[in-house]
Amino acid sequence: MPKLAERWSTFLEQCKRTKNPNKQALDAALKRLLDVSASAAGLAALAPILGGVAVGLRTTMGTPILFRQQRPGKDDKPFELLKFRTMRDPKPGEEGPEHDGARITRLGAFLRATSIDELPTLLNVLRGDMSLVGPRPLLMRYLDRYTPEQRRRHEVKPGVTGWAQMNGRNALSWEEKFAHDVWYVDHQSTLLDLQILLATVGKVLKRDGISQDNHATMPEFFARTPDE
Repeated sequence: MPKLAERWSTFLEQCKRTKNPNKQALDAALKRLLDVSASAAGLAALAPILGGVAVGLRTTMGTPILFRQQRPGKDDKPFELLKFRTMRDPKPGEEGPEHDGARITRLGAFLRATSIDELPTLLNVLRGDMSLVGPRPLLMRYLDRYTPEQRRRHEVKPGVTGWAQMNGRNALSWEEKFAHDVWYVDHQSTLLDLQILLATVGKVLKRDGISQDNHATMPEFFARTPDE
């Protein structure tokens, strides 16, 4: 009986996730239209800020101005993420992520606090690598550390902002963040995306959940062992 109950529960969950193909196609088209129109308008409107930041970074840290890194996208397909650079080059012995906090410059800290460092990711949205709303793209090395449920966050394109960002951002634990990501995968809609985008403005202005204590953003994610 417990096995039958578990199978029935799994079946019901799968039924919840099954969507009308026509509605899925319409939602995908609307989402892409929103992504392209909003990101193009944003880049055009913010061009003076982007130019000013580029000059400031070139003056204080030299080149490169942009931070580029491979991140996993939809269905784990890698793409090159673009952000403004916020950290100086590492000195000897500063190669690990535990030294990231010490390497953030004064300008870099301001860019992170205001989320201006994220603006170049709008280019990723235009390219189709990302969406405006979706789970945040993390590191490639995390792929083998997810549980099957956590890995479902890659069933959709990663986003500039997302449901986890609206519910705590980097102040959340990894498990809480992944749970929010999977919830978004199962409940995504154009209306929800618009709500998240509007709420993002308030979060950015309040500067909520930018980082965890003693970390530039969050500590390294490691898979939990069965006894943890």
